[in-house]
Amino acid sequence: MADGLCRAPFDILGIHRRGESGETGEGGVVLRAFLPWASEASALCDGRRVPLQRTHPAGLFEATFPEESGPFPYQIDAVTEAGEAVRLDDPYRFSPVLDPDRISRFMSGDDQRIYEYLGAHLMEHEGVPGTCFAVWAPNAHNVNLTGDFNAWDGRCHPMRRRGTSGVWELFLPGVGEGALYKYEIRTTDGQRLEKADPVGFAMELRPATASEVADLDRYEWGDGDWLRQRAERQAPEAPIAIYEVHLGSWRRRPDRDPSADSQGWLGYRELAEELLPYVKQMGYTHIELLPVSEHPLDQSWGYQTVGYFAATSRFGSPDDFRFFVDRAHQLGLAVILDWVPAHFPNDAHGLARFDGPHLYEHADPRRGAHPDWGTAIFDYGRPEVMAFLVSSALFWIEQYHIDGLRADAVASMLYLDYSRGADEWLPNIHGGHENLEAMELLCRMNDVVHGEYPGVLTFAEESTAWPNVSRPTSQGGLGFDMKWNMGWMHDTLESLQTAPDERDEAYDRLRQSMTYAFSEHYLLPYSHDEVVHLKRSMLSKMPGETPEQLANLRLLLAYQYGHPGKKLLFMGGEIGVRDEWQAEGELDWSLLESEGHRGLQRFVRDLNRVYGQEPALHEVDFSPEGFEWIDCHDSDRTTLSFLRWASGHRDVLIVAANFGPAARERYRLGVPAPGRYRPILDTDAAEYAGMGASPVPSELEAVAEHHSGRPAYLELTLPPLAVLYFKPVKPLFE
Repeated sequence: MADGLCRAPFDILGIHRRGESGETGEGGVVLRAFLPWASEASALCDGRRVPLQRTHPAGLFEATFPEESGPFPYQIDAVTEAGEAVRLDDPYRFSPVLDPDRISRFMSGDDQRIYEYLGAHLMEHEGVPGTCFAVWAPNAHNVNLTGDFNAWDGRCHPMRRRGTSGVWELFLPGVGEGALYKYEIRTTDGQRLEKADPVGFAMELRPATASEVADLDRYEWGDGDWLRQRAERQAPEAPIAIYEVHLGSWRRRPDRDPSADSQGWLGYRELAEELLPYVKQMGYTHIELLPVSEHPLDQSWGYQTVGYFAATSRFGSPDDFRFFVDRAHQLGLAVILDWVPAHFPNDAHGLARFDGPHLYEHADPRRGAHPDWGTAIFDYGRPEVMAFLVSSALFWIEQYHIDGLRADAVASMLYLDYSRGADEWLPNIHGGHENLEAMELLCRMNDVVHGEYPGVLTFAEESTAWPNVSRPTSQGGLGFDMKWNMGWMHDTLESLQTAPDERDEAYDRLRQSMTYAFSEHYLLPYSHDEVVHLKRSMLSKMPGETPEQLANLRLLLAYQYGHPGKKLLFMGGEIGVRDEWQAEGELDWSLLESEGHRGLQRFVRDLNRVYGQEPALHEVDFSPEGFEWIDCHDSDRTTLSFLRWASGHRDVLIVAANFGPAARERYRLGVPAPGRYRPILDTDAAEYAGMGASPVPSELEAVAEHHSGRPAYLELTLPPLAVLYFKPVKPLFE
């Protein structure tokens, strides 16, 4: 006990009958307690006080009771070295808490809710309130619980090992919400490791690293209406326009708190009252958050996760984050979280070498070490790791009502040779480079999420041509609802960064996406990854002076919204920030003092409104029936035009884009039927700070003459660097 290496504390501490369980000495019952901080102690039982004798100078106390005494409830009165009187319930008089069947299911990888018993859980056990702590550390010699409740002296609370499972538990009476704790793991080779709780629900603000006991059962949700509508609001035919946000740098209040810890961050509740109404006002349907799972390094933006079950304390408590999600739902906004199963950092308090040897990560660095990020890679084939990750995904949905999960860096999971040289990776059992265990994990995660919460969406950031990412697992796919269309994103950005008078050479890249647009269910992203690491902001990528840059950005966004696929834009793109994104600062809101940037913001708001109101722009995103080219061969003038159809061809919208620097006079645009058409969006309009040099009439009459394979055409001036949306004044088919 005195050296903190007690492997079986319940065999020594608490009440034992002499002659049993290794007890020595003559008959009777012994009560034993280890109180290294106490100068004296006594036991209170059956209304009487029994002095405890110190039997070891390190703080072991005991008393003997008559033979006929059986197990009985008791409390301990002790006096500290400083003379303070303390009364406590002895944790070593309580029976085990964890269900052995749940432990067995965890070990086999079949339990998808390990957060219901691992971690720190407030409870009443055998009539006494307290907290049950439980952790998986199969290679440990022993595990001690250390925290502010025992002056961080792990010797006070050695934990109980549950058979051969490697799960250790201890019920601590009297320990409640807000208590700070860690697991002191003593390894078989003599190391002493202090680890945060892998299934902890809250953690201290960095650079502190302790876990915190949190109550996840107290919050009263008010989003029942949203949850009942969620499946419909997130159906394949629904509009999905996502505003991607890094909570720490959307807006700050540096004058409020100059401390280095807070950096003027807005809290979850403040963000709920400021960020969410802004997102709603801008017409977005979803908000996607860069990882809010706890992480030690601000500069990782949350992608080097330590707390897979803990919302970061940077912005408040678990209930504060619940309030944020609740408020989003009450405003009609869905919340998507970035979820990071691809890797984890090597910080000493985290998952790396958790109990001495490799546990969560693969032992062979050719599979267990990430060559690009200097992080560890999960051992996806280990059943307990499978249960850990699947449970993490389900946790955010169940406990925080999250509406979608975006899995980061999926390609790095799927390929064993990802970013590795010929001799730096190990093939799978068939000799291939596919990570079969990672595939199984992703399939299991998607099946569990969709089985438990059918209205929740999952997204894959998968940057290669891996097939069937967004097909059901029953059809041989990975089971994601959508895949980020990285090829489309690169092609459009490269094309629009080309000088407008040279875009004829980039023309093929603009239309190339339609050769594979329906091979997956695609999301079209302009994400945070495109505005960091010297890639420049969205506006700064665009060629020309400010008016031309703004025109190009409006053109790019209107083309994105016309193209099949759901939409995503990183914060700041909607106001045309000039500087590359910096997580340590905030968006340059002062730009809105300029009419050009205000015009861009109004344009994005109206673009989202049109997108949500026009079924043709969102109902058939994943099938060829929703798209038809009008003209994709006008490379000399760098124009593209196409139709977007609503389901059943009951409605149509016409998109005409001019990627060139000159207006296209007497431009003929084939339309599906004669009749009158009206423009519903003009990116060059004066209200968006466009040039307005070629105003489009409020209505146009189609000429009943074949053009571009259509029975009629509109003749108009197509403004430079602009996109026009048209629709029939009357429905085509009544």
